[in-house]
Amino acid sequence: MPPAHTERNHWFVRTSGTGFTYRGKSFGVAGFNNHYLGWGSRAEVDDVLETAKRAGASVVRSILHSVIGSVDESVPNTWNWRSTADSSNLGMHGTYLLSWDSSRHTWAFNDSTITGLGRWDYVIWKAGQLGLKLDIALLDFWQWAGGVQQVCRWFLPDYNVSNDPRRYTFFFTDERTRTFYQNWVGHVLNRRNTLTGRKYKDEPAIFAWDLMNEPEVDNTKTTADGQPLAENWIAEMSAYVKSIDVNHLVCVGGEGFYDRSSFVDPARELAIPTVDFGTWHTYPDYHGLTPGQVVDLIHRHSETARKAGKPVLLQEFSYSALHDDQAEALRSWVDAIAQDESSAGWLYWRLVGRVISAPTRDFPAAEDDPLDGFAPDNGEHFDVAANPDATPATVWGSMQVLATAGREFTNRNAPAEKL
Repeated sequence: MPPAHTERNHWFVRTSGTGFTYRGKSFGVAGFNNHYLGWGSRAEVDDVLETAKRAGASVVRSILHSVIGSVDESVPNTWNWRSTADSSNLGMHGTYLLSWDSSRHTWAFNDSTITGLGRWDYVIWKAGQLGLKLDIALLDFWQWAGGVQQVCRWFLPDYNVSNDPRRYTFFFTDERTRTFYQNWVGHVLNRRNTLTGRKYKDEPAIFAWDLMNEPEVDNTKTTADGQPLAENWIAEMSAYVKSIDVNHLVCVGGEGFYDRSSFVDPARELAIPTVDFGTWHTYPDYHGLTPGQVVDLIHRHSETARKAGKPVLLQEFSYSALHDDQAEALRSWVDAIAQDESSAGWLYWRLVGRVISAPTRDFPAAEDDPLDGFAPDNGEHFDVAANPDATPATVWGSMQVLATAGREFTNRNAPAEKL
């Protein structure tokens, strides 16, 4: 266990100008997102994290999923959290973190090491053993695994999780949901890991907390005292996280759009004192961008970082493997980041590993099941894997590009140590 207190800063990533530091050295962030670390079997978690490590990653990002209605279904579940699909394709086999307790008329946290938050104990322990850092989003905005949209359904029976007009305001304004969010944050940060003996807020294997994955808050709306809604929520909740956790960096986890009035401008986000670094996400296939325009955005965010004196991280990005030039585009982006001294790094969406494909498996029996092959892509064609036989062939070529770039970007980091 790391020495306490006097040497605390030695074990946690810090910011220095537009970059990060760790153990007194520059810390380059390169790595991957993976979505199923919190519900995959231990063998599946091992495969993802060990693959990331071999590919030169310093950081792996994931999200605290999932949120359900109620176990007894008196509050409707908006998605199939009992799915027996493979882990990569949202086969959660009855795992969940948050639910509505109909008997007590309030929210409930599932701490089980088999079906709940306790599964993260192993993820954090394993990352520490490999010398990896984890970037963890405390909640998800999107409805695919419940997220904020399911939470809204707890309080609004008629809430439409796909297109409700209150989608971008209710969660961020209602006193019940704001209280829920703070209760959840405090619960997560103060959980004691059964494998390391440390509270999550003291885990050196954690790089940063995201307030939320892609919180789409309508910043054209204002609070009762006239403050822009999104900026107010970010300032309040980031300060709350830091009031509990003095060790870890805090970011928003947002998409970082410029020139959209309904989103917080990246420079204004970085001006919030309790936000340590900026984030942005880009998907040219969805955002109507060319690969060259993404390079322009990399340099624009770097300029924002320089002016703010804080790091900015390209936290999610992808380009469909159906594009023949996928590998070329990804290379141009990671090279641009490596060559721009004000770019703090990148995390690709998404890395997948080998999974257990048996459709009837249940936890905890799956912990001992052997891994099968790689999961089928979910249709977006954003997955990369350490699979030379993947189709289309661009998947393997892009994996090699990212692994080469990751090793080059992180080779100056302080040597990894088991934690």
